[in-house]
Amino acid sequence: MPALSREHSTVEVADSFSSLTLTPLTKLKNAASTVKVIDTAENVNEPVKITGDDKPGADSYLDDLRQRYVGEVDLPESEEPLLKESKRRFVLFPIQYPEIWQMYKKAEASFWTAEEMDLQMDIYDWNNKLNENEHHFISHVLAFFAASDGIVNENLVERFSKEVQAAEARCFYGFQIMMENIHSETYSLLIDTYIKDTAQREYLFDAIETIPCIKLKADWALRWISDHRSTFAERLVAFAAVEGIFFSGSFASIFWLKKRGLMPGLTFSNELISRDEGMHTDFACLLFSHLKRRPHPEVVERIIVEAVNIEQEFLTGSLFDLS
Repeated sequence: MPALSREHSTVEVADSFSSLTLTPLTKLKNAASTVKVIDTAENVNEPVKITGDDKPGADSYLDDLRQRYVGEVDLPESEEPLLKESKRRFVLFPIQYPEIWQMYKKAEASFWTAEEMDLQMDIYDWNNKLNENEHHFISHVLAFFAASDGIVNENLVERFSKEVQAAEARCFYGFQIMMENIHSETYSLLIDTYIKDTAQREYLFDAIETIPCIKLKADWALRWISDHRSTFAERLVAFAAVEGIFFSGSFASIFWLKKRGLMPGLTFSNELISRDEGMHTDFACLLFSHLKRRPHPEVVERIIVEAVNIEQEFLTGSLFDLS
């Protein structure tokens, strides 16, 4: 059986990764003209820093961009229809946002549970068909996934569910929280099943502290949750990147195992979870399209590109650092 080699696997995973990561950038980057608006109430403190160029003046240029908007540029964020406080949020009908409601119904129809996995063949493949290099990369992928769904839920519970007032969107977020719990349970079961050494298992469950390339991804997501100066729209883009980009390379690597006929329980769960996360990314893009005032397109692009760079570092540093 072939080992996981840089020459063989990088091309296949990279091709899948590229196709998976282009969509969020295409959907979210709005090329409309911009008008500068200074909103002093929202810019008293510095928001989360987005990485800029190394050229002199690049940071001030980017800071300036973050105070430029497209769409209804004079609209305060508190007056966004999706975010404006209303007692109608307690009542579902009549539906005000049919597209958002349809996304919720689509998510509802995709329900599944961790008990649907059969891991008997996975145990055999893990013990008899996979080499140590492959054990390494699968365990690192699962370690990231085990923590990441909890981070996504932290954002949904602490920020988005409190900020978004549209009842239809709240329905989706409520269902997403439940599905993220199922994803988290699934990845925890997979680690428990494959990793028999207690110390190694704890090391993987603590990956956001113990594995640098995973910590980098977790810290990037967590800083957006704790930031109270960036706009909702910027954070919406950031978490579309978390679910649409940070997950993509790992999904692609597991699809590579399916192509080889290995680990059927893992690859089955990967199909379900990648479908769910694609839906969550599409939902973020849909909400973004409903915003009246949106960030400068270059700000959106920089958030996406920053996420892609971090994901590339994870792929090269974790999946292929197999010495």
